[in-house]
Amino acid sequence: MLNSYNKNTGVVILAAGRGSRLNCQEMPKVMCEIGGKPIVEYTVETLEKLGLPPEQICMVVGFKKEKVKEYFDGRVSYADQIELKGTAHAAYTGMLTLPENVQHVLVLGGDDSAFYTPESLQMLVEKHIQNNMALSLLSVEVEDPSLLGRVVHHPNGDIEIIEKEYVTPEQAKIKEISTGTFVFEREWFEQMFPKMPPLRKLGEYGLPTALAIARENNLPYQIVPLGKSDEWFGVNTPEQLEEADKRKQT
Repeated sequence: MLNSYNKNTGVVILAAGRGSRLNCQEMPKVMCEIGGKPIVEYTVETLEKLGLPPEQICMVVGFKKEKVKEYFDGRVSYADQIELKGTAHAAYTGMLTLPENVQHVLVLGGDDSAFYTPESLQMLVEKHIQNNMALSLLSVEVEDPSLLGRVVHHPNGDIEIIEKEYVTPEQAKIKEISTGTFVFEREWFEQMFPKMPPLRKLGEYGLPTALAIARENNLPYQIVPLGKSDEWFGVNTPEQLEEADKRKQT
């Protein structure tokens, strides 16, 4: 259970993507199976173990959304992302549908959160609320971060997420990466997002930009390390899907 925080915490699961690298034609990426269940089923099960009711779990759907809704039915609520404009846009779309009493929002990727334990998510949310943060990001150290953005800690205390395309040779040695799992103070995010600038070149709105905005405005934000690196596993390629399937079967 999320203890006394349960009442005021909501969750947005990003599940609108197609999964072009997985060649998904008939179902969204999050419905690809590992261990005999859709990837995102494990995420929903974890949130149910924390005692969150359906109205506090919003799944943002898009491509082949009827497949998701048919499978999960009333176990979660839904928000339709009509235009796929990035992770921050998806989070905002989902956030707007949560009950009014929700003050803090956990944002999870539907394709990389299947291995989280209830305890790790509870720890992240509790640290966010106890420390009175505008934004909290879960980070993790991985052996091979070459295809991932890095979490850079500057000497003055500033923290930055550097996308893989922009890392310096020195930053390339860093093994701490962003999991893409955030907790936001809802009121701040909903007021901030409409003014958020789009990402260079892509024209989409990315969640890492929210951290940059919090930093620039001197708002409280933090990086929370995930103790067990094997709890985060992104599924983007057929090889990763195969590996995730093996892990769930052991």
